Amino acid sequence: MSTQVLVVGASVGGLTVAEALRRKGHAGPITLVGAEPHPPYDRPPLSKEILAGDWPDERAFLRDRAQLDALGAEFVLGRRAERLDAEARKIELDDGRTLSYDTLVIATGLVPRRLSFQGGLGGVHTLRTLDQARALRAHLLTALNVAVIGAGVLGCEIAATARELGLSVTLVDPVPVVMARQLGDELGALVAALHVRHGVQVRTGVGVAGLAGDGGHVSGVELTDGSRVPADLVVVATGSTPATGWLAGSGLSIEDGVVCDSRCRAAPGVYAVGDVARWHHERLGGSVRLENRTNVVQQALAVADAIMGADALYTPIPYFWTDQYDVKLQIHGTIPPGARLRPVDGEPGQARFAALAEVDGLAVAAIGWNHPRGVMAARRRLAPQS
Repeated sequence: MSTQVLVVGASVGGLTVAEALRRKGHAGPITLVGAEPHPPYDRPPLSKEILAGDWPDERAFLRDRAQLDALGAEFVLGRRAERLDAEARKIELDDGRTLSYDTLVIATGLVPRRLSFQGGLGGVHTLRTLDQARALRAHLLTALNVAVIGAGVLGCEIAATARELGLSVTLVDPVPVVMARQLGDELGALVAALHVRHGVQVRTGVGVAGLAGDGGHVSGVELTDGSRVPADLVVVATGSTPATGWLAGSGLSIEDGVVCDSRCRAAPGVYAVGDVARWHHERLGGSVRLENRTNVVQQALAVADAIMGADALYTPIPYFWTDQYDVKLQIHGTIPPGARLRPVDGEPGQARFAALAEVDGLAVAAIGWNHPRGVMAARRRLAPQS
């Protein structure tokens, strides 16, 4: 196969597609375009090992220079895709260059949301890239009081890292339960209790009205109940949106991601991978977009297969994990609102347990709290539609 494959997005998804294509015998040109100047790196360590200073930055890189050279691909780094002409099969970069393709893979990931009143105050951070992790790490070394706005997975991981560095930390979210979207009420309450035990002030069920500043630097977070959280460092972790702005006018269907069929195909010769992809999941009976590393890799492998001529449905069981303090929490499946936990080994609240999340008596998710073996056993008991 000698067609030109162009991958927009040079992180784990794009790199996995390229490597899988080579393994499967694709001998044609492969080009990867990345908005950042760095070689492909892993994002999960940014909020943990990199932020804590436990790893040097280079340890997050996915491959060394020799391995990237051996791939025989062209890397166009530090350049953003600005426009797609799907009919002509070309993209335009921010430096004016035009790149052609026979097959396009969109792997552009996410863009962090910003607060409307975030303004230009110093000491206010977001965390998505290696450079942002470096900046936040440097500020953590001098900060006293940290406020994390957003109690999702990323916000909770940042709060845990900051607390383990000895800082005073407040976690704020208008949703009443920590990580509610991923964990539901019961499990989310256990994560909140974990943070409280480690000394984090958890302020859920209250929104942010604004940021206070002193001399151009943030000094606190004003809440909608009239109270104020003192903070000389604020991290905004209020979620992200798919990075699809450059696809406006391309003819692709965009709806909270690049809309794809059950083979992750967005249009003839165009595929999407990872956090940016919304595809039709035949087993779940609807469109799905997942934001986790496991899906990125699995979907990239499926797309590489499709490019090489395979015709298979992409129907994974959703999976994610998070490391906070001394807890590794693993979830197979999805936990919808109203799901109830049923213990299968140990009890929720203990240092180690496995459980099922059930809806109307059907097991829809397997949960492991410091219990990798238990969660795999529980996974085998999931309902067929999960």
